[in-house]
Amino acid sequence: MRLNVDTCYIKHKEKRVCQGDIFRDIKYNLSTEIKDNAIVVNEMTIPYLIILSQECDLDWDFKYRSDIKYDTHDKYLQSILVSPAYLAEKVKEGTHLEDLQLKMQSYTSRKWSDIKSNQNIRYHYLQDEDRLKIPELVIDFKHYYTIPRDFFYKEFFGNYVGTLDQMFREHLSQRFAHYLSRIGLPMITTAEK
Repeated sequence: MRLNVDTCYIKHKEKRVCQGDIFRDIKYNLSTEIKDNAIVVNEMTIPYLIILSQECDLDWDFKYRSDIKYDTHDKYLQSILVSPAYLAEKVKEGTHLEDLQLKMQSYTSRKWSDIKSNQNIRYHYLQDEDRLKIPELVIDFKHYYTIPRDFFYKEFFGNYVGTLDQMFREHLSQRFAHYLSRIGLPMITTAEK
């Protein structure tokens, strides 16, 4: 069944982070190390980033941190689960991580078609949205991070560009959970007689 929808995105006016929110130009610290008595920060700029944390957890966290005082703090989130959303054309070419000196697989038209139709379990394709200036994006479920909650609100909240509408964020969430719940099976070989 094909849905007749104008867009899979909305722009909300919430004062909190929501599941499916898309942020732009996020500087993420990959690692920090000491070299020659100096602190070296290895940083990357993520062109687009999407919130994967569950909506109910984000909502309760925000409510419990509001002006209303609760006796417990068990609804607080320590970090927010996010995933980079790469430019689709760069994923197709295998160049989306070249800033990290990583060469990735490029995709033929058949394999790319599977990604664009969300038939490849590892990737989630998001269509473009001209009104919000969101290009075609691809989420690689192997790439996800946590960012401390307070740091995210302080540093990145102003970089918000739009949100996946509810039905589309549910689909993303289910596909991500399915990908993470895979069970690796050992190779079974038969002994020669």
